[in-house]
Amino acid sequence: MAAQVEENTAAVPQESRQPSAHDLEVLSRQLGRPVRDVVEIPARCVCGNPLVAATAPRLSNGTPFPTTFYLTHPVITSAVSRLEAGGLMNEMNTRLTADQNLAGAYHSAHEDYLQARNDIAGRSGTGAVPEIDGISAGGMPTRVKCLHVLVGHSLAAGPGVNPLGDEALDAISEWWTKDRCYCDGAWDTAGEAPSRDLSRHGPQGLPDIVGRPAPVRKPKTDTPGHQEGTA
Repeated sequence: MAAQVEENTAAVPQESRQPSAHDLEVLSRQLGRPVRDVVEIPARCVCGNPLVAATAPRLSNGTPFPTTFYLTHPVITSAVSRLEAGGLMNEMNTRLTADQNLAGAYHSAHEDYLQARNDIAGRSGTGAVPEIDGISAGGMPTRVKCLHVLVGHSLAAGPGVNPLGDEALDAISEWWTKDRCYCDGAWDTAGEAPSRDLSRHGPQGLPDIVGRPAPVRKPKTDTPGHQEGTA
């Protein structure tokens, strides 16, 4: 297990955001497939493993990619899927229409997401992506359609930026909290390490594994367990 690093918030040092070859291997093992165009690791477990991957706003094949912050840790993704299956998104959408203060804070989160994407585009050399100007992710700025996106944003940005992402993080505290490591056994570490070079930053490939999200009941609206885009 890697040595402890600073807490998984926006306080992650800039030098720690650059994904190493080991980070890319861990991400692929977490997801059970190769990751692509990962340019930063904006949130890490206390042990140092990635929790969130930041993907370039334009992929190497030229495709615009609005879902900048992609939640990767199987324990967190499974816990958030439980929230979605329990109808939390519908409850949040109802509150957004009734609470102007919440709606305003959520709109500010949308603006923060756009600014963070632009900053990442500048640091990664992607450049402007006009096709997704003004488009964030997760249903922002007016509705909630993917809690995984909002939680990924909250972990990347730190508390106080995305109110509904923060609420979801509080709601999964039974299964995951930022002060503990939940990596042991959360994904398959056996077998050959990924070797195909599918990223801007280092070697990786497709490990012959599947992640371990808990099975969840599909609600009548939206789809739990699924994040927008594909990191």
